[in-house]
Amino acid sequence: MSTGEGASTPFQTMRGRNYPTIRQFTVFLENRVGQLLEVVRRFENTGIKIVALSISDSAECAFVRFLVSQPERGREILERAGLAIIESDLIGVELPEGNQPLLQICTALLQAEINIIQAYPLIVRPHGEPAVAIMVDNTEHALETLARKNFRTITEGDLLDGLE
Repeated sequence: MSTGEGASTPFQTMRGRNYPTIRQFTVFLENRVGQLLEVVRRFENTGIKIVALSISDSAECAFVRFLVSQPERGREILERAGLAIIESDLIGVELPEGNQPLLQICTALLQAEINIIQAYPLIVRPHGEPAVAIMVDNTEHALETLARKNFRTITEGDLLDGLE
């Protein structure tokens, strides 16, 4: 599949609501009181919901990672605000039944020699089940592995549908 200038399929049509990954935005903020509120407030009255959130801070700055219900519009809002952002692909996966559901996911990925780089829970439950967002070192292989092991993954469309 080709992308970019001269490609036969425009980029915006190649990544739809059911694309197999979900987009994470990382925003770099000064480590000051009220900075997170300023970012969150940008989504007020837009119909866009923050569906997952993770914050890592240091002495000088904080890294706010989050998923939104409408990534295309969310990116536009962040860019218009002049915020420095990084966009990454994560895998949303529902926690399976059992006593240690996260152990099942970690085991499946370890057996496939896939490293988990980041993980945090989703605030919403798209199919009524708890879920996590994970960043891995090989997204395509992880998606194949999780599908083969019958884990249910979450698409961007599920994030929006889970709020209705």
